[in-house]
Amino acid sequence: MDKLPFRHIHLDFHTSEAIPGVGKDWDKAHFQQMLQLGHVNSINIFAKCHHGWCYYPTQVPLSEQHPSLNFDLLGAMLEAAHEIGVKTPVYISAGLDEKLARTHTHWIRRNADGSTGWVGSLTAGYHELCMRSPYLDYLIAQTEEVVRNYDLEGLWLDIVGVRDCACQYCVAELRARGLDPRDPAARLALGRETYLNYTSRINAAIRAIKPNVLIFHNGGHITRGDRELADVNTHLELESLPTGGWGYDHFPLSARYVHGLDKEFLGMTGKFHTTWGEFGGYKHPNALRYEAALAIANGAKIAVGDQMHPYGKLDPATYKLIGTAYAEVEAKEAWCHDVTSLADVGVLTTEAFRGSLPPQKSNRPEWMTDAGAIRLLQEGKVLYDVLDRESDFTRYEVIILPDVIPVDDAMRQKLEAYLQQGGKIFATWESALDTAKGEFVLDFGAKYGGETTFSPEYIVPRFTLADWESAAFVMYSPAKVLEPTSAAVLADRQDPFFNRDYLHFCSHQHAPNTQETAGPAMVRTANTAYLAFPAFGLYAEYGQNVLREIILQGIRELLDEPTLVTNLPAQGVQTAMRQEPEGRTIVHLLYASPVKRSPNIEVIEDLLPLHDITVTLRVASDPKRVYLAPQNTDLPFTVENGYMTTTVPQMVCHQMVVVE
Repeated sequence: MDKLPFRHIHLDFHTSEAIPGVGKDWDKAHFQQMLQLGHVNSINIFAKCHHGWCYYPTQVPLSEQHPSLNFDLLGAMLEAAHEIGVKTPVYISAGLDEKLARTHTHWIRRNADGSTGWVGSLTAGYHELCMRSPYLDYLIAQTEEVVRNYDLEGLWLDIVGVRDCACQYCVAELRARGLDPRDPAARLALGRETYLNYTSRINAAIRAIKPNVLIFHNGGHITRGDRELADVNTHLELESLPTGGWGYDHFPLSARYVHGLDKEFLGMTGKFHTTWGEFGGYKHPNALRYEAALAIANGAKIAVGDQMHPYGKLDPATYKLIGTAYAEVEAKEAWCHDVTSLADVGVLTTEAFRGSLPPQKSNRPEWMTDAGAIRLLQEGKVLYDVLDRESDFTRYEVIILPDVIPVDDAMRQKLEAYLQQGGKIFATWESALDTAKGEFVLDFGAKYGGETTFSPEYIVPRFTLADWESAAFVMYSPAKVLEPTSAAVLADRQDPFFNRDYLHFCSHQHAPNTQETAGPAMVRTANTAYLAFPAFGLYAEYGQNVLREIILQGIRELLDEPTLVTNLPAQGVQTAMRQEPEGRTIVHLLYASPVKRSPNIEVIEDLLPLHDITVTLRVASDPKRVYLAPQNTDLPFTVENGYMTTTVPQMVCHQMVVVE
């Protein structure tokens, strides 16, 4: 396929051998009708499922067709899809094969204690297989059989990635190399080598038969900062079911990173109320409309996960649900292909520095820092991308170092070169801080004086906040002590009277502030700003509105001319994409409010209309036309001081404003 289709279905069919009559209700016409009802133009068709059963006649030794399937279901589905112009990558369960795991237990991947990774002793479930065992040869033979015998556009290989394995094959290999199998680092390094060997061999086997098919190896997450792992794929698919454990922060964080990797990508959500494997679960149509719009607004195509009933019929309720969202995507595709993001700010992701991050002094995991950063920037209507060590910093007016970004010599040189070219840096907490030497690695116009012994501390901004009077605001952590040398002070720190313990405490929580200035809390120079708290992680953990505004003020001190300004409310999302082949910029406006209806599931139900949304976009020259898409409705606009301003009278869920 030259381009990824916009409207994809990821179709699961993990079907137990205990279920009779598999495929008995298969009907080509019904299958085609459902895809058309869903406005689908691509679908993953299954060749082998997690249970280890094939859905086609197989000749590979040890490989078997599902015992209650009596025809070539894979071939029938491929033929049916192709007749109506629907693309068909083929799915193979690579990491799981329960049929073989039961008969070849020595091929199972093992944790360091000998246990298996997917299922405990009392829980039904799958057993993951190790790619250093002979299973890899079997998997390659299966894959070659499918690629050779069927007309397909791609391969989708599931449940794979770098694994820490202590199976007999991995232990023997480590010992043969003189390494200690009890060393987690040694096991993980071998696991990386094992995974890259698997991808190299299976990719070569596929391309020897069909050189131009798409290949994707799915591990549930694209690791930010590990480009070698991303590059084993022809394209990227961001598995990110908001209700399935990923939440609504994960997709934009991942999308804003992979958009910079020069690969096509799609965002994968699901039709389920919860997550994979759910029969009879349906999310609200408005949730799927929003998730599809969020994908294209971030430069992605969209995939929706479904699971077919064992009898072989697609569910009409599911494809009506999907069609509601995909009909809207279909109408918008012309403005969403071949786009690049317009972003003012680049956020260095903590995931790209895993292994060199400072020890955490709280129970807050590092991913919360990333999540807090992108949530805050979205709510603050700041256009951002997510960066790793290799990203081009010069594209951005401001680079953010959130909370725990270490700066070694190579990164220091890159950041200093960026500053010398006119770039600006906003950092917080332990970013760019050498705690061993007791000094900042970059020049923030202040000396580092250690860490306060008090927790929590208080911050007193010297600037005006739109919704708050001047006050001392509690920060739920200690602070770094700053001694300004050349920096201006943007906010001050106040200590509490004491830390709470059994000898002295006050009221129900922490002690009040002394009302005396104890030193700076935020400082800035001409091209840097530094905030002395783990601000982004705190925002993810506490959602403190005033903290968000304090951080945003520090960023805005450095951001002279933002590309895009709107009056969307806090839950609104805005992106700006440049479609250079068409000579136009597309502003995406989205609005929905996820609600936590259970401890672990956020749902979207109501999509409320917004009125009179002002859009102000920086332009290089006067636009010829500004209009709503896909409605093709012209909007009046003005241009002043290099900015175009227009107003969207009303929007629901998602609206594109096109500036030509």
